[in-house]
Amino acid sequence: MDIQGIKQRFGIIGNSPGLIRAIEVAVQVAPTDLSVLISGESGTGKEIFPQIIHQHSTRKHGKYIAVNCGAIPEGTIDSELFGHEKGAFTGAHSTRKGYFQEADGGTIFLDEVGELPLSTQVRLLRVLETGEFIKVGSSQVIKSNIRIIAATNIDLSKAIEENKFREDLYYRLNTVPIHVLPLRERAEDILLLFRKFARDFAEKYRMPPVILDEGARKLILNYSWPGNVRQLKNVTEQISIIERERNISADTLKPYLPASGAGNLPAIFRAPEKKAFSSEREILYQVLFDMKKDMHDLKKLVLDLMGNESNKHLADDHSHIIRRLYRDESMGYVHEEKPAKPIHIEHLDKENIQDTEEFIEESLSLEEKEIELITKALEKHKGKRKYAAQELGISERTLYRKIKEYNING
Repeated sequence: MDIQGIKQRFGIIGNSPGLIRAIEVAVQVAPTDLSVLISGESGTGKEIFPQIIHQHSTRKHGKYIAVNCGAIPEGTIDSELFGHEKGAFTGAHSTRKGYFQEADGGTIFLDEVGELPLSTQVRLLRVLETGEFIKVGSSQVIKSNIRIIAATNIDLSKAIEENKFREDLYYRLNTVPIHVLPLRERAEDILLLFRKFARDFAEKYRMPPVILDEGARKLILNYSWPGNVRQLKNVTEQISIIERERNISADTLKPYLPASGAGNLPAIFRAPEKKAFSSEREILYQVLFDMKKDMHDLKKLVLDLMGNESNKHLADDHSHIIRRLYRDESMGYVHEEKPAKPIHIEHLDKENIQDTEEFIEESLSLEEKEIELITKALEKHKGKRKYAAQELGISERTLYRKIKEYNING
């Protein structure tokens, strides 16, 4: 068995015994039509093994279709897998073949099979036992000559105990099990993978590859890699793009590694702690309030500078702010095609100040519009804050705060 040739063909990096054993089992089972269940954590590269099996089987000239069961809504999964007849449900304007019919004579890979609803599991069990299925909305039995390979990153034994997965289907799928080890159990492969990814990204982005020093190598070997190979690849790409220094130390690498299993962003990408928002509209409100505050601050700065002749030198320091305030351009984005002339405080007359105040007042009218919206919503729903909040698209708690802030009679 040419393991090295298989690794090169399918882009597999690593020499750990567990990885080699998984490849050997995949090649040995390929010539048969036995069902295979591939287990392993998310990001370990389970999707490679169905391809190895298909390409080493007698079905290699047939179709290979990979289906992510977790990405298909429960209401349409039966139609996607088995097809439907015209008029079987609303929107079924024509007869449609499913994946099982399209892949006839080939291989179908059901990724995240543990996400299948129980009703679909019954249909799948029938295909495994009899090679037959029925389209949605039909009574005609269709024969299927297909090889089924499934994969999951959840514990199906536990799912069986919780009545989320059928035990009989589990044993049908698990005729030949292949387990893909997590990266933390393949320590000898971590540095190999990092070097491969670093070379790939160096070529992709046309820059020298990043290199780990001794401290950084120890760090990645001792890290648990909850996202497995996928996470290692992402971290390598982030470092390759962001870091200018190509020799990476442990201190440089550490911020890119989030706490294991916490689902956190790496520290380098974390934003400062801020309050949570319950809707996009609340975020918009916050942005508008921040803009209003900025305009207040600018107005105060200009008026203070104009009111105090001794602050003339400060006006020069803040001239870029004043130019933006008095420039006849939109508030959101300033595009400078020509350098603006410096504005000195003594040149600002009352007419300019009046224009500025009108500009500021225009932004302050946002507050009035918000009060008007809240008042109308409360009137419409006869003072019931729950329904008014739903109408406005904000939480009831936010509405209560705004009523107090604006002293609205609800």
